[in-house]
Amino acid sequence: MIKAITFDLDGVYFTAESFTRFVSKFPDPVKAMQILKKSSEMANFKLGRMTESDYWDYVRKELAVPYSNEEIFTMLRDSYEVNPLVREFELEVRSRGIKTCICTNNFVTRIRELDKKFNFLKDFDIKVISCEVGVAKPDKGIFEELVRQAGCEAHEIIYADDNESSYQGALGVGINAFLYTDFEDFKKNCLNALV
Repeated sequence: MIKAITFDLDGVYFTAESFTRFVSKFPDPVKAMQILKKSSEMANFKLGRMTESDYWDYVRKELAVPYSNEEIFTMLRDSYEVNPLVREFELEVRSRGIKTCICTNNFVTRIRELDKKFNFLKDFDIKVISCEVGVAKPDKGIFEELVRQAGCEAHEIIYADDNESSYQGALGVGINAFLYTDFEDFKKNCLNALV
């Protein structure tokens, strides 16, 4: 029996275009993508190993931009949109008594600023965020933390991610996981598992 459904944030709960819109607001979007997504500094920021102040100082230096933290935070907030179909489904399954969970590789700025805009954290029972737990997907440690916080067996949790290595990591600890390709497929897989 399924007791919890887990949602990834970027590319699932928030539209796939959101992050790209944020990156495109910088003068050199190609370099910004490297710095804001693929750099070792971002990896450390997502693990809580780099302070918010130090990370955004690094971004300003590498991208040669004069933006204040608040200007960057506003650009981030303004770039993001919730996928309304995913949100509606999340609220629907929660109303059925199924725990709703977040399991995300994320950094403190994005979580805080998007919660300011959307007030989305209140809609989830379990929140496993890499910068808070110090481990990131696809490492099995983050999925073990998801199981621990959910308070149920791994096979009683549904997890979908648009990143193949992340969903494979969840499978590795026994979570009922699949690749997120689109909302209709996600919903169908969830509903089939709930039967």
